[in-house]
Amino acid sequence: MQVPVYLDYCSTTPVDETVVQTMLPFFTKQFGNAASSTHAYGWQAAEAVTVAREQLAALIHAEKEELLFTSGATESCNLALRGVAEAYASKGNHIITCATEHKAVLDTCAALSKKGIEITVLPVDKNGLPDLELLQQSIRPTTLLIAMMYANNETGVINPIEQTGAIAKQNGVLFFCDATQAVGKISVNVQTANIDLLAFSAHKLYGPKGCGALYVRRKNPRVVLKEQISGGGHERGLRSGTLNVPGIVGFGKAGAIAAEVMTTEAARMQQLRDRFETAICAATGAIVNGGGPQRLPQVSNLCFPVPNGASLLTALNRVMAVSAGSACTSAQPAPSHVLKAMGLTDAQIKSSVRFSFGRMTTEEELQFAIEQTIRIVQEQMA
Repeated sequence: MQVPVYLDYCSTTPVDETVVQTMLPFFTKQFGNAASSTHAYGWQAAEAVTVAREQLAALIHAEKEELLFTSGATESCNLALRGVAEAYASKGNHIITCATEHKAVLDTCAALSKKGIEITVLPVDKNGLPDLELLQQSIRPTTLLIAMMYANNETGVINPIEQTGAIAKQNGVLFFCDATQAVGKISVNVQTANIDLLAFSAHKLYGPKGCGALYVRRKNPRVVLKEQISGGGHERGLRSGTLNVPGIVGFGKAGAIAAEVMTTEAARMQQLRDRFETAICAATGAIVNGGGPQRLPQVSNLCFPVPNGASLLTALNRVMAVSAGSACTSAQPAPSHVLKAMGLTDAQIKSSVRFSFGRMTTEEELQFAIEQTIRIVQEQMA
């Protein structure tokens, strides 16, 4: 067993060995540009991209033509939000989102607000869930879009996505979902949930970093976007730039593997997480943040009764890789906006730690994590 034990799978995942092997030829032998349409090297690359598009579309129950490839979920979120705001400017200027969204959504909304887009940020309850009645009441004649993440990256709380999709549909409002933490971990169906735009990323599901996708609905309704990167008209004119063929191939293979193992892995992850939480909470008095029934099976966010949260995190990270929240905000000293929105005090937020398990997490690693966490927390409490 390697120490420190890796328990930060919400931050990123190791690339599956099968995925690596699938990608390798596209670095060296099949290195063509997918936009080169006059020779075999380009044809091979284009066909590989098509296969990956089909694999990922199947994972979310979409059509392959509805997927655009990007550099990652952050770019996908930007393209969805900015693209809708600009394309539908003549119809309205209002977007509804949620206080616990990823910064890729919240910061983009803040930037749009400086350009005349009105933003409504819905609060959440102590379990991290929005009030759907308030959501309904917040819709205006000028509302273009509801942006609500599928599952929270810090707590694993799963939002009421199907109900939100139904509300959006009934009101003729587009529904954008950042599903970065959910795709490949639990079943995601853009059709049954009435999702019009959906962002996700390869490196969260055992694929390579630097590759993401945006689902854009083609019918009922057909979603229109204003491109944010111009220069060549790639990806149906919505995202110009040479395609990252090796990354896309790896992304597709990772998606295909996830489709095969997702159900059994989710059950195993939940069993590991529940054992972990039961043992830790009983021995230390820790409390689960967002511990309701609807949450991702592999995420545990615990608030510990310790006087110094920073000292606790430092001690834990000597023997395991865990985090205080999102990797995207770790450079910022401000307390977690997610936990703050759920009503935790600054002291409680600083004493909260996210543990996230993955496909490579073993029984031995779990037991080690339980024993070490209990030991360290009890030392911190003494």
